[in-house]
Amino acid sequence: MLPWKRVLRPVAALLLTAAVAVVPAAGAAQAADAPSRGWNDYSCKPSAAHPRPVVLVHGTFANSVDNWLALAPYLEDRDYCVFSFDYGQLSGVPLIHGLGPIDKSAEQLSAFVDKVLAATGAPETDLVGHSQGGMMPRYYLRFLGGAAKVNALVGIAPDNHGTTLSGLTNLLPYFPGVGDLLTTNTPALADQIIGSAFLTKLNEGGDTVPGVKYTVLATKYDEVVTPYQSQFLSGSGVHNVLLQDLCPLDLSEHAAIGLFDRIAFHEVANALDPAHATATTCASALS
Repeated sequence: MLPWKRVLRPVAALLLTAAVAVVPAAGAAQAADAPSRGWNDYSCKPSAAHPRPVVLVHGTFANSVDNWLALAPYLEDRDYCVFSFDYGQLSGVPLIHGLGPIDKSAEQLSAFVDKVLAATGAPETDLVGHSQGGMMPRYYLRFLGGAAKVNALVGIAPDNHGTTLSGLTNLLPYFPGVGDLLTTNTPALADQIIGSAFLTKLNEGGDTVPGVKYTVLATKYDEVVTPYQSQFLSGSGVHNVLLQDLCPLDLSEHAAIGLFDRIAFHEVANALDPAHATATTCASALS
């Protein structure tokens, strides 16, 4: 049997690779200073065309700014009130978030949604999340009363049924103590492993709750949430989308689909305003 350090090394390398891809240094340095005029502008009032504010929920290793440097302005330009927040902070770890216990992060989402609804006067919000941020809100919807306050959840590469991290986490049961180390230091990572207690609770009794519309956007080139089919949801009110079915030329992987893929962004816009949805094609990259 290999020493546990030899297992941690490839796991850590994969996680650090994801962190580098998702956390641009320049964006992280300004995490507290999100632009206004529709993005975290609490004077923004939803329009008649788009009556619900949009709350963006970042992924693991990300924060409220760096994950949304492209999508937030994209939605803002389309007359949405857009908000984002930080969750899952660990003591002594600045700028990089989404690492704490996911059930506690869902409580932070609940408080933030209440803040946004109070500021905007809207009765409901729409949620758009990337990676963990596309899955974590489902806990809020199911267990924290969120279904009464949310019209739609759009998950971009969400790990709805967990991930193997390309198979590496399958080794954890063979190395006593490694899982405990991940749970102690980065609880959110342990929560996202296929078969975790958190995911078992989340998915018991079905993937969805009544009254909420669900959209899942996935890419077959996802190297973090594997297999990519595990991202899809089952149930009423679900729309599962594989980007390559819309544009075979789209090569986005896990980070790119949430950071700058305008084909994915076009599908986000369609999900937020289905009455005015237009066909998503490769040309949507220029829209």
